[in-house]
Order: sequence, then C-alpha cells, then structure tokens
Amino acid sequence: MIQKKIHKRLELGKLKLNTLLEVTKAINNNSSKADLFNIYKQVIVEELSIGKLLLYTINDNSWERELCIGTSCNVIDIEKELLQHQDIHLIVNPENQELKPFDVIVPVFHKSKPFAYLLLGDFDGEKIEVSPIIKHLPFIQTLTNLIVVAIENKRLFKANLKQSVIKKEMELASEMQQMLLPKALPNNKNIEVAAKYIPHHMVGGDYYDFIRLNENEVAFCIADVSGKGVSAALLMSNFQASLRALVNRTASLTELITELNKNIINSANKEKFITAFIGKYNCTTKELQYINAGHNPPLLLIENQFKMLADGCTLLGIFDELPTLIESSITIPDNTLLMCFTDGITEQTDKDGIEYGVDFLKTAILKNQTKSIATINEYIFNELAKFNAKKIHLDDMALLGLRFK
Repeated sequence: MIQKKIHKRLELGKLKLNTLLEVTKAINNNSSKADLFNIYKQVIVEELSIGKLLLYTINDNSWERELCIGTSCNVIDIEKELLQHQDIHLIVNPENQELKPFDVIVPVFHKSKPFAYLLLGDFDGEKIEVSPIIKHLPFIQTLTNLIVVAIENKRLFKANLKQSVIKKEMELASEMQQMLLPKALPNNKNIEVAAKYIPHHMVGGDYYDFIRLNENEVAFCIADVSGKGVSAALLMSNFQASLRALVNRTASLTELITELNKNIINSANKEKFITAFIGKYNCTTKELQYINAGHNPPLLLIENQFKMLADGCTLLGIFDELPTLIESSITIPDNTLLMCFTDGITEQTDKDGIEYGVDFLKTAILKNQTKSIATINEYIFNELAKFNAKKIHLDDMALLGLRFK
C-alpha cells in the first residue's frame, strides 16, 4: 500500500515536471496562445481532476475571460470581487452568487502588477481535505503564472513589433511629405524667401509652397488642414498636387480658389476643411495679388507698420459654392516683409495657458526685421520654445517669410 502511494506520488511529480518542461518548450518554440491554453486545460482538468475553472487575464487595462470550464461562466466584477485579493483566498459562503461554484481565488502577479485571476472549484460534493485544489495548489499557481506571463510577453512583443512597423511607415511618410515641400527657396535681387515647419506628429497637416510661374511672376501658399496626423497629411498632399496642377492653368486666383474648393470637397466629402493663403507676386510691377481662404491673416510689415492680409473667402471644403470671394491686390514698397504662419504658432501656450498670440509675433518680427528671413524664422521658433515651458506642441507649426526687395 505504501509502495503504491509512493509510486503514485512519483508519477504525479513526474507529470508536473514534464508539464513544466512541455510548457517551457512550447514557449521557447513560440507556440500560439491557443496551444498554451490547450496544454493548461489538459493538465488542470484531465490530469489533476479540477472540476471548475475560470481564468481572467488583463489586456490593455481591461480584463478578459480566457477560460471557463464546468460552470455557467457568468460575468464576475473583477474590480469589486477579485482585485482586493493579493494572495490565495479560500471562498467561504460568498455573498455574490457568481462566486459560489468556486472554492479558491488564485491571483497571478508579475512585478507587483495583477496579470490574472484564477478561480477553481472541485467536483460537487468533494471534501476539502482531499480536494485536488488543495493537493496541487502550488503547482497550479506556478503553471498559471508561467503561461499567463508568457502570453503577456507574446502580446507585448507583437505590440512592440507593430509599433516598430508603424514607426517605420510613419518615418517613410514623413520623408515623402518633406519631398512635397520646396527644396530651394530664392534669395535674389527681387525676393528673399525662407520657411520652417515642425509637424505635431511625424507627419502633419500644415503646408507651404513657392512656385515660379514665369520670368517675372511667382506664387506662394501657406495652408492648414483641420485635424492632425496621417489623414490631414493625405488631404494636404492632395491639395498640394491640385494647387501645382491648377496654378498655371487658371486665369486668376479667384478661379484657382474655386477649383481647389471643389477638389477638396470631392476628396474629403465635407468631413475636413482647409484654410489657405495664396499670393501671386509680379517682381516687375511689384503687385501682390492674394486671397485669404479663412487662414490666419499674414503680417505685411511696411515701414514699421503692420497690415493684416485678411481679404478673401471662407475656409475651403465646406461650401459647394463659396458664399463670398474677394481677390485683393496691393502694390508692395521696396524692402517690405511678409510673414505667413499657421495657427500652431500663435496658439502655443505658456505655463499659465496664455497664448503666444499675434502681438508677440509682431514684436519678434519688428525686433529682427533687418535680418535674413531664415534668421527671423529661427528666432520665432526659439522664442516659442522658451514660451512653451512644457515643450509640448499641440499642433503643427509653419512659417513662410518673404522679403520683397
């Protein structure tokens, strides 16, 4: 009789050791979550004769039921019924009816964080003294911990791998977006142009452009898509392609804006809009024609006085036909400065929530008006970095500066 008991214990010990080896091998071979749980169920239910089993695991801060065997599988409130238990807990006369089929709560922690909760119950009528749960509890806890942590590591690995792929795709998208921006901006006897752009994410919805139309005329634009990220960047790339395709084929800025509005509606179905400022400058006549489509009015600095270029129309992509549209023209004196910007510049806030605003921007331009446009741009971005103590940019930021010589 004693030899039989010893033999049974040896066999049981061998089973447990082989199970741990099998699970470790399965983990090393990157077996699926389903395969790991199949091993788990076979050992716990079939080999150890546990009658009822309910396993919850955490995934992205939400609890999910993974296994349910031998019971009705009704939902248990994890936060209310289980989270308070950090050690193995015997269930005695529970108030919650959903806990009555079970005898033991086995919490599974990893680095002080609850990863899983296992509820176990024997076959009805089993005496607690001979319960398989009591006899095998340390092994069950070890096996559960091993499998749950392995599955969590697999999930984290997949999440990190997915994030890595997304990051590479975003880096490629960022490079592609940078290719859409003009590479070389002029600094000649007629005009000096420089720009600076920092997206909120790796890609953004702000855009600037400078296009030489002919020997005497140039066109330029600054624009901002509602929203941020990939969707904004996609619409902006469509806007850039349309602008470049239409700017030489339309007779006026009015016609250009009208066509751009139609294209945006066709692309975004009125779910997004674009603000834009488009100008056309004749280097011989020194005439600047412009339309402001709901954009922050650029600042035109003439002899220490600012003029805000606000004439134009409403933002693009909302109305099938623009309600009002004004195309303005102004003769530009020599050595006039024009600063175009997106709202990410003026809406930066300090620690008290005060916006940088247009007045601060004007002060920065006046202080540096004799310097190069590139220097002015750098100065403004440096001032924004000091102003924004939290160093958190809530929007894309773009500057396009022009000096008409």
